[in-house]
Amino acid sequence: MTLRDRLQWVFRMSLLAFILASVAFLSALTAVRFAIQGREVAMPEVVGMKAVEAQHTLQSRGVGIKVEDRIYHPLPVDTVVRQSPAPGSRVKTGQFAHVMLSLGPQKATIPALVDHSLRAARIEMLRSGLQLGEVSSAYLPLGENDAVIQQEPAPGNSDITSPHIDLLVSLGSRPPAYVMPEMVGLSLAEAESKLNGSGLKVSKLTFSPFPGILHGTVASQTPAHGAKVDANSTIELQLAE
Repeated sequence: MTLRDRLQWVFRMSLLAFILASVAFLSALTAVRFAIQGREVAMPEVVGMKAVEAQHTLQSRGVGIKVEDRIYHPLPVDTVVRQSPAPGSRVKTGQFAHVMLSLGPQKATIPALVDHSLRAARIEMLRSGLQLGEVSSAYLPLGENDAVIQQEPAPGNSDITSPHIDLLVSLGSRPPAYVMPEMVGLSLAEAESKLNGSGLKVSKLTFSPFPGILHGTVASQTPAHGAKVDANSTIELQLAE
C-alpha cells in the first residue's frame, strides 16, 4: 500500500468515526429529551381534599407537597383551600405543590396588643389562638424599647382570614450618632482612648502582617474614617503583627 493509499484509508476511517460519533450524540440528545418529557405529569386538583388525601394523590403522580400557610375558611380543618401550580399544569416529577390549609371557620377576635412588650404580645396571641406574623422594628420615640406601637389587623376585628398578626415594635429613641475618627497609625491604647472619648468601643481586633508598620499599630479600620456610627456599631481594628 502506497503512502497515498494509506492517507486515503486514514481519511475514510476518520470520516466514518466522525459520522458514527455524530449519530451517537444525536441519539443520546433525543433520548435525554424524551426522558425529560417523560418525567412531566399533569398536576392533579387537590383543593377540597384533606391534607393526608392530597399528599397521597400528589405522591401517586410523583409530586411532593408543601404547606405554605393556614387560614380561616368555611372548609373543615386541614382541608386544602388553595394550591399552586394550578390543576392541569404540566410539572416535572419531584417538584412540589404548594398548598394552603383551612383552620376551619374563623372564631377569633383580634386582641389589643399596642403598648405590650413583644413577649407579652406573643402570650396574648397564643391565648386567642392566633399567631405572630411579620415583626418590623424601628427607632421611634413613641414607645419604650420592645413595645408594640402598631398592629395589623386592628384590635377588635373579627372579620379575618389569617391567624397572623403583624407588629411594629419600637427600638426606643435613636442612639446618638458619631463620626468615625481616624484610627490608622495609632497604637491600640491611643485608638481605644480616642474611641471611648467619642462614646464608641472596639468590637473586634485582628492581627495581620503589614510590612513597614510598627507592631501593635492600627493598620486598617472598619468603618472607615468619616463614616456615621453609633454606640451599637461594630468597630473592627486590624493591627500590625
